[in-house]
Amino acid sequence: MTPWMNDHFLTFLVFAPVLWGLLVLCFSERLAKLAKLLALMGSIAFLAIGLGKLLVLPQEASGLLFQEKVFLFSLVNLPVEYHLAADGLNLWLVLLTLFLTPLTLLGTWNSLGRRSGPAFGLFLMLEGGILGAFFAQDLFLFYLFWEAMLLPMYFLIGVWGGAERKYAANKFLLFTLAGSLLWLVALLYLAGKAGSFAPGVMAQAAQGLPFQAQAWLFAAFTLAFAVKVPLFPVHTWLPDAHVQAPTAGSVVLAGVLLKLGGYGLLKFAIPIFPAAALAFAKPLAILSVAAIIYGALVAMVQDDIKKLVAYSSVSHMGFVVLGIVSFTEVGIQGAILQMLNHGVSTGALFLLVGFLYDRAHTRQIAAFGGVAHRMPVYTAFFMVVTLSSIGLPLTNGFVGEFLILNGT
Repeated sequence: MTPWMNDHFLTFLVFAPVLWGLLVLCFSERLAKLAKLLALMGSIAFLAIGLGKLLVLPQEASGLLFQEKVFLFSLVNLPVEYHLAADGLNLWLVLLTLFLTPLTLLGTWNSLGRRSGPAFGLFLMLEGGILGAFFAQDLFLFYLFWEAMLLPMYFLIGVWGGAERKYAANKFLLFTLAGSLLWLVALLYLAGKAGSFAPGVMAQAAQGLPFQAQAWLFAAFTLAFAVKVPLFPVHTWLPDAHVQAPTAGSVVLAGVLLKLGGYGLLKFAIPIFPAAALAFAKPLAILSVAAIIYGALVAMVQDDIKKLVAYSSVSHMGFVVLGIVSFTEVGIQGAILQMLNHGVSTGALFLLVGFLYDRAHTRQIAAFGGVAHRMPVYTAFFMVVTLSSIGLPLTNGFVGEFLILNGT
């Protein structure tokens, strides 16, 4: 076994944040500052360890890195494997997750009010769930992490959110679960045919099915990922979740969680059902264009600055799906790059909007006239991030969208 595949680094990176988050959850309200400090120090440590391991790889390293594989349990006589690995597709999304977590905790240090210690603990548990989903190579394990991520985000929105937080949290949970349950049925059906949850084996079994069966299975997979992206018209949970979520929730939701939809399409749905994916390419491209145009037009008329950024996310993630279903090398590279770009620029936008809201206690754009005179440095950062989100040439947002449009 090669040196970069012989330890339990991935297990540590997935479960250490979860256990550290559980520890932080145990602190009482009187020790909230200590709990937050421990959470921040832990997230910085995980970032440092991740950078130290994932970025210092031998040049000959390729394929699956730091692979961990062991039999976990049997589900109706189907083996479920604990199979984690870093690869070229998930590596940068993992680093984005590790980078955004301490940045978000630091940026929202005083914005959560009472009971802020448990919120930081939930945030670390959410980080562990996201990393687990990115690393999972067994589809049932991926499904388990996919569902596990819902709980911390549900409580972050439902407890620390705005006035309509319960409605937004329930809508987020129900939309995601509705897509996931159909996906689970398709997953179990295909695994029964394949005798395994390994994506490669399932892909071989799928090729032996009639095309109509492949199409239905691909549709079930795609629905779950489309809800998470979110793709028009199953996007309606996103603006509510973003507006009601605390700043920390909005940053991780836009920065990382939405990317799992695009990642699932690229990693599982398309490789397992290539023929069905080609057949559905045009309808998905039409929905992607609808998301791009609809998200942009609705964003233009918003008077709530957080809702404006939320609808712009619908538009940007439409570009990502459009690049994926172009089925060209340039388009898919642009989609992967745009997922990273969107995570950085939109995550930064939500963080900057949170700074304003913490001070002004309003999200109305009309109330922020003259901010540039009072906060010139803040305004300069806001302008750069906004131009990146727009896709101005020489910014990161331009490169991804240019490649997507080129490939399309």
